[in-house]
Amino acid sequence: QVQLVESGGGLVQPGRSLRLSCVASGSITSIYGMAWYRQAPGKQRELVAHITSGSSYINYAESVKGRFTISRDNAKNTVYLLMNNLKPDDTAVYYCNAGISSQDGSTKMYWGQGTQVTVSS
Repeated sequence: QVQLVESGGGLVQPGRSLRLSCVASGSITSIYGMAWYRQAPGKQRELVAHITSGSSYINYAESVKGRFTISRDNAKNTVYLLMNNLKPDDTAVYYCNAGISSQDGSTKMYWGQGTQVTVSS
């Protein structure tokens, strides 16, 4: 069984930083693209950032370009999201997403349970 577990969310003042982490565990054989999404109250879930398996291609939502950085450590099955200069509009539940092949031969998209980020003074 494969799981994604996020951590690092919390309450932070505008202009400050947070780093989110997401660890994949279980009967994993390969991890492909990994991404962070977010969902604010009353809004649809949106893609924040995506990174390919070899970190060769990265893309960001326009609203976070220049402020957020996605990275991954394949040895640790972990993806990170460094969020700088946070704004109140960044308040949302942040979800980790990954394409993973497991030992039973299946390949699926997995989601974490989400971590709350609140930006407020």
